[in-house]
Amino acid sequence: MEMKFFLFLFSYLNFAIIFSWGQNWNNWRGPLYNGSSDTTQSLPSKFDSKTNVKWKYEMPGPSAATPIINGQFVFISSIKIIDKSSGKGNLLAFCFDRNSGELLWMNNAGSGYRPGEDDGFDYQLDSRSNYASPSPVTDGERVIFFFGNGDLVSYLIDGTEEWRRNIQKDYGDFCFQWTFSSSPTLFAGKLYLPVLQRNQQAHGRGNSSALSYLLCMNPKNGNTIWKHNRPSVAKMESLESFGTVIPHKNQLLIAGGDVLTGHDPQSGKELWRWGTWNPNHKEQWWRLVPSPVVGNGVILVCAPKKAPIFAIKTGLSGTYEGKNGLSWQTREKPYLTSDVPTPLFYDNKFFILSDLKKVLSKVNPDNGKIEWSLELPGKYKWRSSPTGGDGKIYVMNHNGDILVVSSNEGKILHLAEMGATYDDNTRSSIAIAGSELFIRTNKILYCIQ
Repeated sequence: MEMKFFLFLFSYLNFAIIFSWGQNWNNWRGPLYNGSSDTTQSLPSKFDSKTNVKWKYEMPGPSAATPIINGQFVFISSIKIIDKSSGKGNLLAFCFDRNSGELLWMNNAGSGYRPGEDDGFDYQLDSRSNYASPSPVTDGERVIFFFGNGDLVSYLIDGTEEWRRNIQKDYGDFCFQWTFSSSPTLFAGKLYLPVLQRNQQAHGRGNSSALSYLLCMNPKNGNTIWKHNRPSVAKMESLESFGTVIPHKNQLLIAGGDVLTGHDPQSGKELWRWGTWNPNHKEQWWRLVPSPVVGNGVILVCAPKKAPIFAIKTGLSGTYEGKNGLSWQTREKPYLTSDVPTPLFYDNKFFILSDLKKVLSKVNPDNGKIEWSLELPGKYKWRSSPTGGDGKIYVMNHNGDILVVSSNEGKILHLAEMGATYDDNTRSSIAIAGSELFIRTNKILYCIQ
């Protein structure tokens, strides 16, 4: 097995030299950090759970993590439920051969750490998600997995554990109403993780002195380089964010706590701040799920629960509020809005999936004008963040149904049924690499060709 993997790794290293960005999907929102692929190859438009399947692998449990692809490797996290009644389970890290779907390695990545009192849950905090919800991230030398219980683990490409730590153990128990699920970000040789949390106990965990912070680490050993506290005057659940750090022009963008901020990657220093979508911070239950997305000189930030979407100007410095620093916002009621999915920027346009309205819209980044809107079918919620490439937009609902939509015309090209009967809470986003799609339902990981 070791010799086989060595030969495979040698082939990969030679092959990776000629690989383009469009062949990889190294982080949750892809190589451009905006949900789009720059692949020049044709992508599938007709497929289902049996048609045009290059390979598939039955996973031991559900996960909201998006597949991560680098060269010939596919990485994904999962839970394995041992005892559903007690909540006992394992947190697993997987690596597959991209061409054949062969399992190259699987590691039990969980430390068993459980915050606060023993509530019987090894793999989840609430009934809607689990600790395997964050997506892994890779730089081609290592792959780093983060789990909602605070476990952060790095493996070399051959599956050898490089280092591990637990963020809750190091900096105090998380204070979230729901299971924490931000994905880590690798940028310019450093590893970043945001922990934007409330300043009071949640589910009996944490304490009133808890602070929100941005953490920067060395990806080679996991050591902290700096930890920057990020203050906010938001209240209760509105302090919480499940978004991911998005790099842009040597800044780190973070949304949460009723504000959008830009930070220096070298120190964490806050360079600018814009807010708020929550006037006077009167709403106490506005947790934030979507991450920021950048396109054509603006940064989109999605206010929660039927509130508008705001387009903030890039290049800010200092503190801004209201119309200062604002390029445009969605105005017509009911607002163009997004409570859970992160918008897509593709082919110089924004594509916003409104999960509450069940509508996908193409939006001009210069003025917020809607160029087309498409009502989405079925009874299930559409909450996976949209992905774009080859003139197509891919969106998935809780049942594992996938819509293929023409990016130019907003017409449905295909509806693929990928989930199991009565399946629900499928939350992973679709990844694109080369001419293939990687789809993670609750039960199966697919490679579609």
